[in-house]
Amino acid sequence: MTDLPNDELILSAAGGDRQALDQLWQLHRARLRQVIQIRLDPRVRRRVDPSDLIQETFIEAQRRLPDYVHQRPLPFYPWLRQLALERLNKAHKRHLGVKGRAVAREVENWEMPDESVVQLADRLVSDETGAMQRLLRDEIRRQVREALDQLNFDDRQVLVMRVLEDLTTGETAAVLGISEAAVRMRQLRALERLQKIIRKKQGPAGGR
Repeated sequence: MTDLPNDELILSAAGGDRQALDQLWQLHRARLRQVIQIRLDPRVRRRVDPSDLIQETFIEAQRRLPDYVHQRPLPFYPWLRQLALERLNKAHKRHLGVKGRAVAREVENWEMPDESVVQLADRLVSDETGAMQRLLRDEIRRQVREALDQLNFDDRQVLVMRVLEDLTTGETAAVLGISEAAVRMRQLRALERLQKIIRKKQGPAGGR
């Protein structure tokens, strides 16, 4: 696989170009911070600074970069994201004593912190103004938060990737190992299930 917009930069960085390395990190630092912050267990957050995990990710990426340019297992950002999730997984195991499981499943199947649930709910609720709209929005936000807790792993996973992480359809497809069309379908179905749960909570009065 190739990541054409960054390809020349990646090749230069892999060859030891310090300026290219710094530019790559600056391009992706904010996105990696979001990946870590939405998954970092609050108990671990008191002991581990997300910036430290990002720095560890960059050090590991620099070490593996020459192999990456030969193998290209994923487009560049999904590959970098995977390294960040590996570092996060190790931090959780180290501080919470989580028993080892397959890394790919472990780093995604986390207990979403409350603040991340709120953030996801806010992204899914339109930001209208006005007193009545704010009241309605607050109630819908509460319902969305409760509904998110009832979604299955796959549904919540795709919403987090697409809505919270702002992964492109192509990046999400690369991470999940499915087609872009399948990503769009999975996202649509997740939103439909979320709406169904909310309508069920509202009862007959919510449908009038």
